[in-house]
Amino acid sequence: MINKALLTRVLEKALSTGADFAEVYVEHTKENNIAMIDSKVDSITDQLISGVGMRIFQGTRCVTASCTSLEESDLLACAGRLADALDGVPVNRTLHLQERLFGDIHPIRVVPGDSSLKTKTDLLKEGYFAAKNYHQDISQVRANLLDVDHQILIANSDGLFAQDRQIRTRMVVNAFASKGGEKQSGSCSPGRRMGLELFDMISPKSIGEKAARQALTMLSAGYIQAGKMPVAIESGFGGVIFHEACGHSLEASSVAPGQSQFCGKLGQQIANPKLTALDDGTIPNAWGSMNIDDEGTPAQRKVLIENGILKSYMVDKLNGRRMGMESTGSSRRQSYLFDPTSRMTNTFIANGPDRNEDIISSIEYGLYAKAMGGGSVNPVTGAFNFSVNEGYIIRNGKICEPVRGASLIGKGSEILMDIDMIGTNLETAQGMCGASSGSIPTEVGQPLIRVASITVGGR
Repeated sequence: MINKALLTRVLEKALSTGADFAEVYVEHTKENNIAMIDSKVDSITDQLISGVGMRIFQGTRCVTASCTSLEESDLLACAGRLADALDGVPVNRTLHLQERLFGDIHPIRVVPGDSSLKTKTDLLKEGYFAAKNYHQDISQVRANLLDVDHQILIANSDGLFAQDRQIRTRMVVNAFASKGGEKQSGSCSPGRRMGLELFDMISPKSIGEKAARQALTMLSAGYIQAGKMPVAIESGFGGVIFHEACGHSLEASSVAPGQSQFCGKLGQQIANPKLTALDDGTIPNAWGSMNIDDEGTPAQRKVLIENGILKSYMVDKLNGRRMGMESTGSSRRQSYLFDPTSRMTNTFIANGPDRNEDIISSIEYGLYAKAMGGGSVNPVTGAFNFSVNEGYIIRNGKICEPVRGASLIGKGSEILMDIDMIGTNLETAQGMCGASSGSIPTEVGQPLIRVASITVGGR
């Protein structure tokens, strides 16, 4: 994208007024999105994102700039404007960029960009009509097939020169069921860091049917009564509870400024001893995986909590300076237009010691949250509120009738202690996480868990 000689001149220009670190991030991304509604292809969108982000550090001070042009004069001018933000004396140093190859553990068999439009639309139609024709009460379906080819180059004043190419594919099906004036929705949206071979693993037909089944189930459900009760949260997207209520509080962007409920608690027990949680960006072809992060640091497998003890945070370079810690390969950004910071990759609660059937049978009366929805959290206090997209009453140790309108309300530090049973069916699910450095692909996961007592919102 940009040769080493030019990158060296740009970095030297950025360092010319006393910065002790400079970085150049070059991006070339192609995004494609095919949408279907009303039984026909509604839109085909192609987007190209290309540009350069630059940063300089002086101690813990950071200055950033960006440029859409890759021309030498424009890049040097951008670096000059960056340097003008400081008023110091440059350190006499010679830069020598050395390419570092970290390998690629994410093989791609069918590159979406090389596949025909017909191939893609046929896959999308399969998912769409599987939902549309599932039942007469399915009134509307919306479906999307998305693929991204994200190429980055990172160079910095420590001599790093590294590149990565990240290809991701995802299908999203939203189904709506209607009857007697009632309307409910269901969704399914698997994705991987891979090409169209994703659909050899997960058929579009199964995606559409899952979305439609959930909508129909909730259409016939009654409302749950609010109250405090035990809750069993199913595997897969149930992991969004840990991601939102606890994961964000373990990112250095919250810890470094003292805005996390877990500040200063390394080595302390913060969760039930049965609970171990990880953030692992090295899982082959996982949605949130990468070879290197957006600062060029290799992805890592990080044990965040081990047997209830807080073991580590997720750290980027700048916040690492503030905390006196090394980067953990956790720096991420949506694009060159955003400043990178510490973010999650694939974050999950590991399998535990309990049998899944024992978790359900242990609950005399409570809620089985089969599918979680969105919500909100305050990382400072850990207070959260999440919707339950598909829920069922547990009565006398058995899963009974479906219920709608449920939400889970609590505090991150408390729910970690109250997770007292953890099953063995770890699964993951994919989503997009929004924060200060933009919207990025992240994966969440867990086995079936039991929360001993939590406030369930309802009627």
